[in-house]
Amino acid sequence: MSASRPELAIVIVSYNAGADLERCLASLADAPPAIPHEIVVVDNASTDGGPEMVRARWPSVRLLPQARNLGFAAGCNVGIRASTAELILLLNGDTLVPAGALDRLSARLRASAEVAVAGPRLVDADGVPELSFGRMISPLAELRQKALRGLLARRAGPAVAWVRRLTSAERYPDWVSGACLLVRRADAEAVGLLDERFFLYTEDVDFCAAIRGRGRRVLFTPAAEVVHLRGRSRATAGRPTERAYRASQLAFYAKHHPGWTPWLRAYLRLRGKLPD
Repeated sequence: MSASRPELAIVIVSYNAGADLERCLASLADAPPAIPHEIVVVDNASTDGGPEMVRARWPSVRLLPQARNLGFAAGCNVGIRASTAELILLLNGDTLVPAGALDRLSARLRASAEVAVAGPRLVDADGVPELSFGRMISPLAELRQKALRGLLARRAGPAVAWVRRLTSAERYPDWVSGACLLVRRADAEAVGLLDERFFLYTEDVDFCAAIRGRGRRVLFTPAAEVVHLRGRSRATAGRPTERAYRASQLAFYAKHHPGWTPWLRAYLRLRGKLPD
């Protein structure tokens, strides 16, 4: 980690994912960004030994242990407020960061004054790209995104080829994934940071929407590539995570598409997935 005044704050929120976090921090230590930076880990009251691992193995990492699980958006805000760098990277603990990726992402953001947020190309452990950007969430956009993710998970050849082409060029989508999202501090603070009503999921789409609402742009760029071991936390957390996802989904529709909210509630009730 650079001894200079940080220009980049890497904020990682972790909850009972110590093994993933250890691999993520190791990737950052093995090939640290050249840009002066600091790493801030916000731990949401983990009980798996993650905080102890960070203290023992990575003493230069700023560990901010919380008394309870704040959720992702609120956890990110803790890390943002605790840092001062001009650039903030929201980074999932289930990522691996190759050499040079964050320097290229930072340089690309700084090269365009109108761009407030930049996201890299995300790939899984096999190098298959993830559709890590998209249009503003709506019923149709959600159906399309979920269908495509299902095809990618099954390694459907045409879907994989199409996403490879789609993620091979820069574009200005409505949002980029919060798994690896770089934002200028000035823009993050101008919108009041992340909306903490979203405990888990959709907070990145909402955050990008707020920033675009100020006339700023969101950039997806394949100039940087990061490995995302997607879905591990959701696969292991089960029902509590599903409830958190549905609660965030309802909060998102209530905020952005209030006319659709009664229909969404009815649909979730019918499927037995309406959160308590």
